[in-house]
Amino acid sequence: MADEAVNELPVPPDAQEAGGHEVLRAFVVDGGLSVSLQRAFDEPQTWGVLLVDLARHVARIYAEEAEMTQEQALSEIRRMFDAEWDRSTDPGATDAIN
Repeated sequence: MADEAVNELPVPPDAQEAGGHEVLRAFVVDGGLSVSLQRAFDEPQTWGVLLVDLARHVARIYAEEAEMTQEQALSEIRRMFDAEWDRSTDPGATDAIN
């Protein structure tokens, strides 16, 4: 077992206040992505909306913390999303854990 502690983010304030359902948890482990998720929605296209909303949140953080605009960050995210979609560098694996 590793000596390094897990660095978790806090629950968002509105979820803390009103409750909610965690649908995705993502960690970078040894330079790779490790996720835990649940299907959460009846229709898979809802994940498309979630992923775009998530990209917009990420772009806003880059606009606040880095020397780029939200539009530049979103463009770079989209560029890499499309490249990864067309030619995956690591398709990963999905296993049930519960």
